[in-house]
Amino acid sequence: MGDLEIRPATTGDVPAIVAMLADDPLGTQRESPDDLAPYLTAMERLRTDPNQHLVVAVRGERVVGTLQLTIIPGLSRRGATRSVVEGVRIHADERGSGLGSLMMEWAIDTSRREGCHLVQLTSDNTRTDAHRFYERLGFTASHVGFKLTL
Repeated sequence: MGDLEIRPATTGDVPAIVAMLADDPLGTQRESPDDLAPYLTAMERLRTDPNQHLVVAVRGERVVGTLQLTIIPGLSRRGATRSVVEGVRIHADERGSGLGSLMMEWAIDTSRREGCHLVQLTSDNTRTDAHRFYERLGFTASHVGFKLTL
């Protein structure tokens, strides 16, 4: 994967990121690739927050993967800093290539450099393939997650 670059996402990457977010059964229900305005507003908020790392994997000129890493300082676990991985997506043409593992390695390495003691993530109950992927990387399904839509 020598021609691959993982770099901070730019505003110009937003259409490709949103397309990947929308490219699965859950994403088609909750994403709106035809209206980028809310995504561009969110991108500006992410860009100005030093605890947010929205990155893309680029092969040549093409965005082929994305994830968001959030650094969270906290008091629990003796004042431990943790990170949360969110919005992991790999372009359909790249799935199974090892790109997801490389991106998660980037997230884990970055978390270590940021002084995190824990990396956590959530995954929808229906994403059983993703669950196996995260377990292969050493993650354990140790908690039950809850969400409240506002």
